[in-house]
Amino acid sequence: MSFVTVRDIFQSYGNRPIIERVNLDADEGEFVSIVGASGCGKSTFLRLLLAQERPTKGTIQIDGADPAKEPGLDRGIVFQKYSVFPHMTVRENIVAGESMRTGWGRFFGAPRRAAHARAQETLARIGLDHVADQYPATLSGGMQQRLAIGQALTAKPRVLLLDEPFGALDPGTRLSMHDFLDDLRDETGMTVFMVTHDLDEAFKLGDRVLVFDKPRWDPHDPSAYGATITYDFDARDGGIPFQRLKESINVRTTP
Repeated sequence: MSFVTVRDIFQSYGNRPIIERVNLDADEGEFVSIVGASGCGKSTFLRLLLAQERPTKGTIQIDGADPAKEPGLDRGIVFQKYSVFPHMTVRENIVAGESMRTGWGRFFGAPRRAAHARAQETLARIGLDHVADQYPATLSGGMQQRLAIGQALTAKPRVLLLDEPFGALDPGTRLSMHDFLDDLRDETGMTVFMVTHDLDEAFKLGDRVLVFDKPRWDPHDPSAYGATITYDFDARDGGIPFQRLKESINVRTTP
């Protein structure tokens, strides 16, 4: 039995279909990258996995449980725009991420000191240990995004959802975050779904690469049909038609 089971998912906003007939089985611990042209429902699919939205039709199950009606602690997400707690220091934001695993429990005494020590280690790995006592408002956008990623990963959810998480980072920091994500994935065995427009990144990090596209296309009404999974590549074997995929997506996104 698969860990994440998606069956016949449709999602529409009013009369506008976004995705249709989406089916997927993912094993526990898999890293699934999601690519595709803009407007093909990739972020919508993540919100459905999170249970932030409920599908118009179909079901999504995690580990055989009933479909969730709202987001839970077993799923974490990092959106395109960083989101952290502005009233907490950088270190406290990381400690808050760890506390999510216990339902926002507070740490006191020795457990609090230990949590702060672990947070400092995390901050060192993502290059923010030198600003541990500062507040997010004093950080650059890229630094705040690093903090948001670190906070979400520290909570160690069973399913981690990433929506263009590395777009604001410089190349060096981006590579270090790749390593950080790989390490935490190995440590926790969490299942990851990541939306990205960077195909090299998709194939580097993912075990699988899903392509969302519209198999039906009306040039007179581009919003007439929804998108679905049109390709499912095994990235561990190099994702054979990688170059053709890259060229295809570039054509679809060129004005």
